[in-house]
Amino acid sequence: MEGAEANLKRVFVTGADGFVGRAACRRLVEAGLTPRAGLWSASSWPVLQAAVPGLHEFAAIGDLGANPDLSSALRDVSAVVHLAARVHIMKDKALDPLSEFRRVNVGGTEALARAAAAQGVRRFVFVSSVKVNGESTTGRPFAEGDVPAPQDPYAVSKWEAEEALRRISAESGIEVAIIRPPLVYGPGVRANFLRLMGLVRRGLPLPLPNTKNRRSLIGVENLADCTVRCVTHPEAANHTFMVSDGEDVSTRELVSRLAPLLGRSARFLPVSERALRLVARLAGKQAAADRLLGSLEIDSIKVRRTLEWEPPVALGSGLEATANWFLESLKQPA
Repeated sequence: MEGAEANLKRVFVTGADGFVGRAACRRLVEAGLTPRAGLWSASSWPVLQAAVPGLHEFAAIGDLGANPDLSSALRDVSAVVHLAARVHIMKDKALDPLSEFRRVNVGGTEALARAAAAQGVRRFVFVSSVKVNGESTTGRPFAEGDVPAPQDPYAVSKWEAEEALRRISAESGIEVAIIRPPLVYGPGVRANFLRLMGLVRRGLPLPLPNTKNRRSLIGVENLADCTVRCVTHPEAANHTFMVSDGEDVSTRELVSRLAPLLGRSARFLPVSERALRLVARLAGKQAAADRLLGSLEIDSIKVRRTLEWEPPVALGSGLEATANWFLESLKQPA
């Protein structure tokens, strides 16, 4: 691994101003590498530079799905970390969501990889999603060798992007490493995890039956650390990795662990799983109920063995940092 690190110069990071992108840039700087932030617009650069000490380069690339000229952004770059994506949207207003996901997540990824290969970039690290494997597990965790079963436009686009990268790698020789994370949490988290903390902080009893489901999670610092390992480790080339914190929890256990960190006691309504699923179905919220009550576990043994990687931050410490950030955010003026 030391030899591979010595040959690295600059790492181009798309989506650098995002939740995972900031953590990845910080970790690259800590690893002695030179990240170049790939941004939609130069307007986000001052805030990002202030948030990531040691980050000194950026390139405004706009919409990757619009096939921009990337030659300057990729000049003197040894590796690419591709995080920018059209993410899963609960209420998608696009007339054809799959086409829009394909335009950005497939077309944009393919254009970036071909441009990188043309510039002589050695390695392309792509952060995909566990949703490529499917939405839930029963009996055994997802693993890299499973037959893909994407079930929504976002997941389909991530799978098709992976396939495009494999083709480009075979044609050009650029090394590709693919990471499939589950739900990512940490300071700065948005969407469902942020909403869950808000509900717990309010102190209201939650309708969560004790289903003993199991969910894999990954802290943002752990995902960033694994991403950098995929940049630097020679054995990461042309592999797909499932990554997680390595400690799976039920939804009810997650709430029970978050509550005291947020200054509350965990409170639950006495409701059965069957009743909750019925209410969810009548309200058209079956997918939300599946996420709360179902299991989604991954087997991360491959990345640990192949890359000699262990998550640097334990689940308990990651949850504490996330809760502290959330409490501090409540003190900020609206």
